[in-house]
Amino acid sequence: MTLGLLTFAWVWFCLGIVSGAVLGLVFHREDGWGGYGSWRRRLARLGHIAFFGTGVLVLAMALTARALPEVQAVADALRWAGPMAVVGAVTMPLVCGLSAWRKPWRVWFPVPVTALGLSVLGFTAALIRGVLA
Repeated sequence: MTLGLLTFAWVWFCLGIVSGAVLGLVFHREDGWGGYGSWRRRLARLGHIAFFGTGVLVLAMALTARALPEVQAVADALRWAGPMAVVGAVTMPLVCGLSAWRKPWRVWFPVPVTALGLSVLGFTAALIRGVLA
């Protein structure tokens, strides 16, 4: 499980770099994607940064599980929290990109936010419970 999460995190970092390079092709223009403060440009930047932020989250989960192999609660939580974090990591930049393209897609933000929130809260609770046990 942790090898898959580690690999996912590093692929996500690569996609963050690629998306930043693609966005950089337009961002030198003052009016690129509607100007610096426009909805489209803000959401595109958020999607680009989401690759890095969610990648760090998945990496932290995998490294925590590897560092604490004796804590069964962490291993148990990783079985569902890891895939849930991946769902959130995939859907966050996707929803950002779709929302930048067409504003009505913003109604889908609860999907990545809920997946990431439940994943982090559940994993953290398991970590605390396991360490205190």
